[in-house]
Amino acid sequence: MRLDFVTIFPDYFAPLELSLVGKARERGDLQVGVHDLRTWTDDVHRTVDDSPYGGGPGMIMKPEPWGRALHELTGQSADEHRASSAARIVVLTPAGRPFDQAYAADLAASPWLIFCCGRYEGIDARVSDAWADDEISIGDYVLAGGEAAALVIAEAVARLLPGVLGNAESAGDDSFADGLLEAPAYTRPPEWEGRPVPEVLRSGDHGAIASWRREQSLLRTRQRRPDLPDPTTGSQT
Repeated sequence: MRLDFVTIFPDYFAPLELSLVGKARERGDLQVGVHDLRTWTDDVHRTVDDSPYGGGPGMIMKPEPWGRALHELTGQSADEHRASSAARIVVLTPAGRPFDQAYAADLAASPWLIFCCGRYEGIDARVSDAWADDEISIGDYVLAGGEAAALVIAEAVARLLPGVLGNAESAGDDSFADGLLEAPAYTRPPEWEGRPVPEVLRSGDHGAIASWRREQSLLRTRQRRPDLPDPTTGSQT
């Protein structure tokens, strides 16, 4: 898979050199490009923003640098991009579709993602209208820019790629993989500060352990995320 990030803060993406994503890059399973939007400006001040039409606070990111950047990265015009499936262009915005594990799996099926990381009051809406395949939000809150959101999505997607996780079965046990929160997890020692590991997990009875984990997942989900559908009834938990 190829991931490209367009930003005015390229240094923000240093974490992509670390951990599982960094190792995937070293192996060649993941190709990553980080691009400074100011490369595609055309004035001495490398201007990427301007005041909003209609008034209001803050500044809006200009469409011209974004159009040039996406044209150069894809090798296509906006119309050509719309007619092809080479790259999937993602704009990070609080107004986007909510990101979840199912969305991560959908993105992981794409061979190439380009993340557009806005700043200030956002990117001129015409950029999304012309180029974006996805507008994504990682939650009901506002960040200073799209970089943190892009990192979140990139890691969630990358760990679903073949060979990225040390144990391929780990992703199937994650929270939300089956619509539920993951059950509590424990390791040695068997007792810590007077708190024992549940006896069933030390029993060696794999059937009982699976039942316990399922029960705990349901309980956790009902307590902590009542907004999620209950897989036993199809209604909200």
